[in-house]
Amino acid sequence: MAEIRELKRPKGLLFDKDGTMFDYHRTWTPLLTEVAERLAVGDRRKVQAMLAAIGHDAESGRFLSGSIAAAGDTFALADVWLRHLDGADRAALIATLDAHFAEEGPKRSIPVADLAALFGRLKANGFILGIATNDVEASALGTVERFRLGAHVDFVAGYDSGHGQKPGPGMALAFCDAVKLMPVEIAVIGDNSHDLEMGRRAGAGLGIGVLTGTSARDDLAPLADHVIESIELLPPLLDSFES
Repeated sequence: MAEIRELKRPKGLLFDKDGTMFDYHRTWTPLLTEVAERLAVGDRRKVQAMLAAIGHDAESGRFLSGSIAAAGDTFALADVWLRHLDGADRAALIATLDAHFAEEGPKRSIPVADLAALFGRLKANGFILGIATNDVEASALGTVERFRLGAHVDFVAGYDSGHGQKPGPGMALAFCDAVKLMPVEIAVIGDNSHDLEMGRRAGAGLGIGVLTGTSARDDLAPLADHVIESIELLPPLLDSFES
């Protein structure tokens, strides 16, 4: 586990999106495979090479913790895939990827819980909620709309929202600024080291790792104050803290 800290009940909860609110592998393996097939124009060997280059393990059928697919943004993804796409234009590729994720992501995301019920419960208990993702902002906003979270979420940011990308602290600090909280008053919840590193760099009071993404407990424990199986277990964990 992370070093022992004096932990208090947070006032704000900043959630990662994919792997935290949504089952990473069931959502993103098909999304990334489909767009790779489209870009490779049916060349199966090229598709496999593109997926392997961003962290796909063919034996397990899963993306690896800390890989570009698991932790990167569209810029990083495009820069790797450009090596496999002769003559492709970087700006056009980024636009193609972001459009695909914005259109298909919200429709295809598979939640790890009844998100509207969970977020409603957390909001009713006085928590201020936000979402910070290395996905494109339009995808995050579409997801909020599809899963009826608009009444509960006070802040949404993607890699292109102007606050920088994870593991930088920008999105966490922007959340604090938007909802008028100090960094020590928030918890960052995520499935990957870059989520927890963002929280630590911002000075967040609490880091909570979840196991619904690409990371194992041992991957998250060095950076997290707590590691839980799923965000479904957040309410009892938060109830255990003194105000």
